[in-house]
Amino acid sequence: MAESTKKSKKRSGRVALISACGAVVFIFLINLYVIKTSEPQIVTAEEAAGLSGFDCILVLGASVTDHGPSLILADRLDKGLELFGLGASDIMLLSGDNGMIEYNEVQAMKEYVLKHGGEAGLTTQNIYLDYAGFSTYDSAVRCKEVFGAERVVIVTQRYHLYRAVFNAKKAGLEAYGVAAADTASGQFSRDLREIPARVKDFFLSLFKADPKYLGDPVPLVFPSTQFE
Repeated sequence: MAESTKKSKKRSGRVALISACGAVVFIFLINLYVIKTSEPQIVTAEEAAGLSGFDCILVLGASVTDHGPSLILADRLDKGLELFGLGASDIMLLSGDNGMIEYNEVQAMKEYVLKHGGEAGLTTQNIYLDYAGFSTYDSAVRCKEVFGAERVVIVTQRYHLYRAVFNAKKAGLEAYGVAAADTASGQFSRDLREIPARVKDFFLSLFKADPKYLGDPVPLVFPSTQFE
């Protein structure tokens, strides 16, 4: 009886080990697929400006504080302003989380670009805000379905850019990505979080999941009509 129990435990251990190895391989392959299928669309700011004809420069949100955008978000906004100055598009679409009254990423993003984009000629006429960009996936789908974009250049850090471009392409956008500077600390933890995030968005895109909130269309036109 004891011998039978011991063999059963060994079999269970082997099954668990094989399952764990299979899961690791599965996660690795999905991450590799997301990265490799998006990599060709990641370009420099100068290359993006040369492509031109973008409906918007889509800057993805990140955390904000009482003092404004976090360092990681400021880096994204700076790169978005660089693209705007190079003429990649007349429109900046700032997409972030405004799910609570007391937390508003997009307002902080708007204030930042207006403060720092004067030399490039940026005004409110160049800005659209996506208040329901609760996730990378939601921002991509809403860019297509709510704002009516067809061709976009996306700005975020490189570790995040593969997933952002992947989501946008799966949403039906012709999407390119430009990497923002990566000056914030804690990159290793962000890299780790991105591994399951790519798996999650792979399946969201596969099953064409609806974003958390869709809403009425807000067509992208210049000059912007969002703040009239």
